[in-house]
Amino acid sequence: MDPPAITRHRRPFLAPVWLTLLAVVVTGGVAVTFYRSATTTVVLLVRPVEKEPGTIDDPPLSPEGEQRAQHLAQMFGDSGGSGGLDAIYVSDDRRAQQTAAPLAQRLHRAPRVFSARDARTAAARVLREHAGGTVLVIGSGATVPQMIHELNGVDIVAPAPGESDIVYVVSIPSVGRARLVRIRL
Repeated sequence: MDPPAITRHRRPFLAPVWLTLLAVVVTGGVAVTFYRSATTTVVLLVRPVEKEPGTIDDPPLSPEGEQRAQHLAQMFGDSGGSGGLDAIYVSDDRRAQQTAAPLAQRLHRAPRVFSARDARTAAARVLREHAGGTVLVIGSGATVPQMIHELNGVDIVAPAPGESDIVYVVSIPSVGRARLVRIRL
């Protein structure tokens, strides 16, 4: 006996519906996976207070610089909760390391020292090792403009002497363009 004619014609009719539903589920799963893997790395760049004129090539922090270091420790020193720093990078200059010391002590985290001449490698390391995280970079001299250029592709004018109270915030999404914000403390 032959099966009813109606069942022979339903299967070809339902095949496109099932294939469409399967495509929607697979595409939705890929979209959700992509959305969850999309991250933004935030890099905060600051400079220590300008050095006082003198004969020392790598002078220690001035009293104004010590106050600034304490201020940075209060601003970024929240180790609990969300929004904390994942890492601290400092150039090999004495003033940069002394600026980072109170914050590193407060967070119980050793700063990672990089050569001031090799900002390109330090920027690549920040992006590679801290994707989706928040990193503070304290660099002196031309280090901050070089790092901004490597992270964002934008050339900035080096701040004039006495303009060391600027924080540059570079947000680098895994998808899209990097953004730069300049904040005066």
